[in-house]
Amino acid sequence: MCCSVGFARSLGLALLPLALCCILANLLLLFPMGEITYIQQDRLASYIWYFGGLGGGGLLMLFPAVVFITLGKCSCCWNESLMMCGSVLAAAVGLVGSGYCFIMSGFALVQGPQCFTSYGWSYPFADQGGRYLLQPETWSRCLQPVHIVEWNVTLLCVLLGLAVLEFIICLLQLGNGLVNAVCRPCCYKQEYSLNA
Repeated sequence: MCCSVGFARSLGLALLPLALCCILANLLLLFPMGEITYIQQDRLASYIWYFGGLGGGGLLMLFPAVVFITLGKCSCCWNESLMMCGSVLAAAVGLVGSGYCFIMSGFALVQGPQCFTSYGWSYPFADQGGRYLLQPETWSRCLQPVHIVEWNVTLLCVLLGLAVLEFIICLLQLGNGLVNAVCRPCCYKQEYSLNA
């Protein structure tokens, strides 16, 4: 049991910086090139307002991270099976959060940024199904904010990568918790019957 608790704690410690990076990446998406004028004028891509990184990959991910890190600290409060069941529930919350972050970041990446073109403010890449990602020569259509396509693509790809890592970590703890919650009581019964 000690190994599984130690494993869960290490997963929780790995989740913390990932969650903080998701929050930071999402905040940077709100301020293209560090400017606040675009958020004030509501000139950001619509999917950025769903806060995939801030909510799903960030704040929601702090819950499983804290649960994993504090696992087993209060041995009087939980028996070992309940403790692992709690970590399974926390891992499920983490899977939902990372999945939400991944989906929203993917939609935002496919839609492309809202920017000022020669035809005014629009989504010049929205009807391309993400093909613009492989055609960097077309990114110059966006005149304002300067380098907005590079800004969005970089940060959204970072969010996608972080969401995948968070998903894998929560999936590992889900498996770890289920095995220990189900198998641990069986092991105790076997030990008891062998000692009797």
